[in-house]
Amino acid sequence: MEKKKNNIDLGAIFKQLKVRKKLVIRNLVISLVVFSTLILCVPRTYTCEVTLAPEFGNTAASGSLAGLAASFGVNLGSDVQSDAISPSLYPDLLESKDFVVSLFPIKVKTQDGEINTDYYTYLKKHQKSPWWKQLSKWAKRNIKKILGKEKPKSNGSYKDIDPFYLSEEDFALTENITSNINCSVDRRSYVITIRVTDQDPLVSACMADSVRKHLQDFIINYRTSKARVDVDYYEKLLATAKEDYDKTIAAYSEYADSHRDMILQAYISQRDNLENDMQRAFNVYTAVSQQLESAKAKYQEAIPAFTTLKCASVPVKPTGPKRVAFVLGMTILVFLATAFYIVRSEKKKKTIHNSNHNDSTAK
Repeated sequence: MEKKKNNIDLGAIFKQLKVRKKLVIRNLVISLVVFSTLILCVPRTYTCEVTLAPEFGNTAASGSLAGLAASFGVNLGSDVQSDAISPSLYPDLLESKDFVVSLFPIKVKTQDGEINTDYYTYLKKHQKSPWWKQLSKWAKRNIKKILGKEKPKSNGSYKDIDPFYLSEEDFALTENITSNINCSVDRRSYVITIRVTDQDPLVSACMADSVRKHLQDFIINYRTSKARVDVDYYEKLLATAKEDYDKTIAAYSEYADSHRDMILQAYISQRDNLENDMQRAFNVYTAVSQQLESAKAKYQEAIPAFTTLKCASVPVKPTGPKRVAFVLGMTILVFLATAFYIVRSEKKKKTIHNSNHNDSTAK
């Protein structure tokens, strides 16, 4: 018995396509026109990337072991876990509503210089979108009006926005910003990479540098919060001690001047008591002053250093959409679909023809 071969006959397929070449060419031309028109409606986007490395307070005892483990991709957690907010949580921090809302007042300017405003207004009023998205928003807005479910709109200013209670419009805006900002942390080296995507290259570079600055400020404020509270506390104590010391000096000076020629022991004892009070106040003032200087030194030591490995730079080429790749990919899909349709229709015709031929032969 001969085994049936299920190999695809490419020669026969090409012959069938050649016979139906008008259909193939028509579909390809239509796909080129349609998909080129669609992808041209999608605005270009530019991505700026910034990388930085944070400083950690490594201890001498565990530094070598932690460094050895980090070289194999293992985190012992001896240094980083001393902070409640470790670098692995930075991406979650950038997604928080408090952090995103803090980006609204940043001043941005487009590369052509036509738009110079804050980031909130830029995203709200100066963003391009394809027509189908605009049509979808228009349809949703009108459906909500008909159903009476339209929610109150934003007041149009970022100054009164409460991250705890956002309007529907502002919430959508924060979600858009979150999708445009990407933060990743290398588990081995803890290098932080921040990528910001926007429709204007200058805006994307400006926002990438601003996000880096905001992240650094947040980490610095967090890492120095305890030391900063101590500095404020000792400054208040020093002011009180200085005031008490000045009062004792004034009291002693007044008494000494008014009883200069007195030789009675009672007056001398009172003068000595005032002098002792002045000395005690001076000692307290000196001790608090030393504690304040120590607290300031600890505050300065707690300030983390960030090394910027890659600075923000205005991107030259757009990162999306990949127009040529999209049109080419969709054209190939249309060609394959057309070829499948032609082969299947020819196969169906051949099956019907063979069936009719067998019926006529049987008769």
